[in-house]
Amino acid sequence: MPATAIDIGTYAIKAIAADPDGTPNILRTIEIPNNFGVAMPTDDLQTEQLSELINNTIFENKLPHTDIRLSLPETAVSTKVITIPFLTDAELASAIGWQAEQHIPIPKEELSLQYKVLYRPPKSSLSQKNNEQAQMRVLLTGTRKPLVERYLALFTNAGIEPSFLETQMLSVLRSLGIDQQEPATMVINLGATNMDIMVVANGEIQFVFTHKGVGNLLTNTLQQTVGLDLQQAEQYKRAYGLNADQFEGKVKNALLPTINNLAGEIQKALRYFADQAPQNTIQRLVLTGGSAQLPGLVEHLTSTLNLEILLAAPFATATGEIPTQNQLAFSVCMGLLMREA
Repeated sequence: MPATAIDIGTYAIKAIAADPDGTPNILRTIEIPNNFGVAMPTDDLQTEQLSELINNTIFENKLPHTDIRLSLPETAVSTKVITIPFLTDAELASAIGWQAEQHIPIPKEELSLQYKVLYRPPKSSLSQKNNEQAQMRVLLTGTRKPLVERYLALFTNAGIEPSFLETQMLSVLRSLGIDQQEPATMVINLGATNMDIMVVANGEIQFVFTHKGVGNLLTNTLQQTVGLDLQQAEQYKRAYGLNADQFEGKVKNALLPTINNLAGEIQKALRYFADQAPQNTIQRLVLTGGSAQLPGLVEHLTSTLNLEILLAAPFATATGEIPTQNQLAFSVCMGLLMREA
């Protein structure tokens, strides 16, 4: 049965209709401007406006709405990987609330919690003696219930019941298909207002955090520095980027300080992971998200960070009506479609 994956961004709303599985068959891709500039509504007016926009998008484009899959922005989420003694599923379910209180900075009465076992030693390797010393790793994802309820109301107000909701970076990771044999990798999702950074080692998430200011900040900087209107600044950014040979290098010179600040944040994340897990050296960066398509960005970061920089290929395993442009903006949607229902 066809499904629709929806990624609500502050710049645009992306949606893909497809026959979902590990190799989705794409039926249609949609991208429309989000003129309200918010991904998470904070009041009734924003909820009403954004809900109308989303539902018009679904019904005007005849997107399937019996299986709606949603992403949750990382800015709304607290994510933590914890290491705890070996527990069975039943024991973990009983203990997870206490663990969340220690690691997720959200009051218990407001907490909406999901968790996933990343690693548990196989029972065949355990003995009665070492069972007490065995360790497992669990991914905790928490957000505030009122926030989730308002987010879901964007759809339920129109009688649409989403099938599931998961964080953007979990979806991005699934779309990349990184397995245990691949080297430690830093994944960076560059959006309009945030840069989400995730480290993956041995096929597992090690940490996730968010830094504000990417695509829109670049556009605003270009607008103010070069003296363009907002629409022109967006067009020049996308067309010229960090290309010194275009527009007398004015666009590159305007964007470079902001890009270097972002590179500095990436370097901080690299140092943090090196301190936390010296046995796992990050060997490459994978960029995704709409702002990752900035001309010259890969070359500049490769030179600045002295690491291999790759662009994601979210449609690598897909068939059907694959878009020819702006593919990196759809990584979250592709990950949602690749999840088993």
